[in-house]
Amino acid sequence: MSGKVIEKIPGKKPRPIEGHKPAAAVLRGVVDRVYGAAWDAKARGELVGWSSSKFPIELAKAFDLNVTYPENHAATTAAKKDGLRLCQTAEDMGYDNDICGYARISLAFAAGEPTDSRKMPQPDFVLCCNNICNMMTKWYENIARMHNIPMIMVDIPFQNTVDVPEEKVDYLVGQFQYAIKELEKLTGKKFDEKKFEQTCKIANRTAAAWLKACSYMAYKPSPLSGFDLFNHMADIVAARCEIDAAEGFELLAEEYEQSVREGTSTWEYPEEHRILFEGIPCWPALKALFKPLQENGINVTAVVYAPAFGFQYTDVRSMAAAYCKAPCSVCIEDGVEWRETMAKENGISGALVNYNRSCKPWSGAMPEIERRWKEDLDVPVVHFDGDQADERNFSEEQYKTRVQGLVEIMEERKQKRLAAGEDVYTNFDNTKETDWSKATI
Repeated sequence: MSGKVIEKIPGKKPRPIEGHKPAAAVLRGVVDRVYGAAWDAKARGELVGWSSSKFPIELAKAFDLNVTYPENHAATTAAKKDGLRLCQTAEDMGYDNDICGYARISLAFAAGEPTDSRKMPQPDFVLCCNNICNMMTKWYENIARMHNIPMIMVDIPFQNTVDVPEEKVDYLVGQFQYAIKELEKLTGKKFDEKKFEQTCKIANRTAAAWLKACSYMAYKPSPLSGFDLFNHMADIVAARCEIDAAEGFELLAEEYEQSVREGTSTWEYPEEHRILFEGIPCWPALKALFKPLQENGINVTAVVYAPAFGFQYTDVRSMAAAYCKAPCSVCIEDGVEWRETMAKENGISGALVNYNRSCKPWSGAMPEIERRWKEDLDVPVVHFDGDQADERNFSEEQYKTRVQGLVEIMEERKQKRLAAGEDVYTNFDNTKETDWSKATI
């Protein structure tokens, strides 16, 4: 690639907090428990549901319902190299290969196609929310038809203004009330207000810990790589209302804090460049995505996908507003502001964009967002063709070529800035510099 040989930095590997397992292992155990609990509930004859990842799951948890997540299941299936087979099965069933790879994997699995990835029980009901995209509605409707089961829908229309207007909050509170009534009919139970409030407290604690962990990418050098956050997506999706998830993310943030003090990092290479990685990763090609970056000392220190699951709120109305804010369902101004703020806080010198064929709402806005980055931040931006689940839509050679082009531009700019005595990265009054003189290595 660049001609440099990037080798690991000796002794840079972080350690767990004394007296604790590594946070990553703790969080893996949480997700295993969530899925195990669903299987146990199924065995007892209790209702088990499938939920979209950004459904306000706090509502269902007030009824002690066990749910699993098709998006999480599809990502795991794709990462384990079994996604293509299920995508093709769905296509044989009549679903077009232009629709989301997650949906095709999920629809094939719902129809009975087996997979060796993380298994989840078939659903007795589905919970759907279209704050990700409107395709979710048809995806979950088809699952409901296949199994002849109820679908509980929360409609969150596209957020075309930066601020969520009060009339939209009124509408969404009505949507929540409708979902509660449907859940009461489904379970034969009354809504437990106290349990709901307790669940919301846990969800907010989890979100706060997750966002805190994400924030440590702002340090230079960073104590982590954005790819570490990708590895925790199942945790924040499947377990954000679980107390052990909150504790696991608090432990993760504590590990990153310790790494800052000790001068260690999960990114065990020189940090030659820091970039923003835009979009959902190509799960079947994680190694192929990571290797060219590692070979060139490029650390991913800004991602939008991970912190997008950190919903924080104080009451039901602010909860409704919080669930409006998903990357695919907000206006261009919000999308640009999120990314540019992160770029400034986390100190990037370039951006790498996945034009994700499976996620057209996300990718459709990217040409304009890219233009704004180049104009506002003066950073090079390159993109590649990819897919979150269908490996046919990703070319490793094209990706390597695009990374090489980004490296060349960033390296040229870096040398010019160094020669002029300027900061290598975009302007970062609030990027946190690690004081290595105080580090305990």
